[in-house]
Amino acid sequence: MLVTIDVVPQDLMASRFAISPLIETMHAQWVLTGRYRAGAHGPWVARWRETYRELVRRHPVLRAAGAVSGNRGDANVDFIAPPPTAVDVPFEAELAAMRATPPAQAHAEVERVLAKRPPVARWVRQLLLGPEVVARFADAYEALWTEILAHDWPRLRAILQRDVAYRAGRLAAYGWQAALEDLSPKVHWRAGGRIEIEMSSSGTHRLGGKGLLFLPSAFMETIGTYLEDDWPYAMVYPARGIAAAPAPPPRDLAALIGRSRARILAELAEPATTTQLAALLGQSVGTAGEHIAALRRTGLITGTRTGRSVLYARTPLGDALLNG
Repeated sequence: MLVTIDVVPQDLMASRFAISPLIETMHAQWVLTGRYRAGAHGPWVARWRETYRELVRRHPVLRAAGAVSGNRGDANVDFIAPPPTAVDVPFEAELAAMRATPPAQAHAEVERVLAKRPPVARWVRQLLLGPEVVARFADAYEALWTEILAHDWPRLRAILQRDVAYRAGRLAAYGWQAALEDLSPKVHWRAGGRIEIEMSSSGTHRLGGKGLLFLPSAFMETIGTYLEDDWPYAMVYPARGIAAAPAPPPRDLAALIGRSRARILAELAEPATTTQLAALLGQSVGTAGEHIAALRRTGLITGTRTGRSVLYARTPLGDALLNG
């Protein structure tokens, strides 16, 4: 089946990209529970499995969440992960927006989803329709973020930021087809202004000049959509750089210039900032900055200022050295 999204020329300029730590916390929970395949995150799931089990013991709403979250199609509530309002919103701001959800709205969403699902246990229904359901979800997700996801967020955020820079650049410079062509085998651009997505449901939607919100995910391997009026029309897609790390630099190169500097050269197959490289290498910003300065002085990389950041990329000399 196909979901079709019709676009007009104004949608290109109105479309935007965003990174949502709260939505990623929700996605991480789906992977930790085994509802979605761990894939490249298998070792990560194994490392945090016992911590997550303890969280479920303390926050039973995490166990009940499967009735209304992480289901295929539209059988999911929205209040536990509201749409991000900017490119890179802090987790605390998103959590505050979730906590502000009126209980009546949360109960209406739960009732709508439960009506589409098989009957649930009585305790699950009572918890999800109880007066404290919003606070229970907020407390549980805050604990999940603080005790698990926050430890790896700098690295995950760096991957998501690089994906946004890459895909937003392609969308702005070359249009829809260039931005969508390697997003997923299930997403297709059709001449005349139409996006087709292979999904378990079907339907036709029109952006009407409001644009599309793109949300890269570090945990999802499949395409997801938000095509209801309560949300801006949005597409969740797997971020580049999760499943496969860059090829390790040659041993001789590591021996020549040092392992960290060789690794930076390898990572700069795509441009990155100092902060992103530090997160990807597990180093302090200061240490990464020293290696970057040395590589720049020797002509192996170059920097280009973009807003408040400097994006580094390999020079032809850096390419030649890395490729032997």
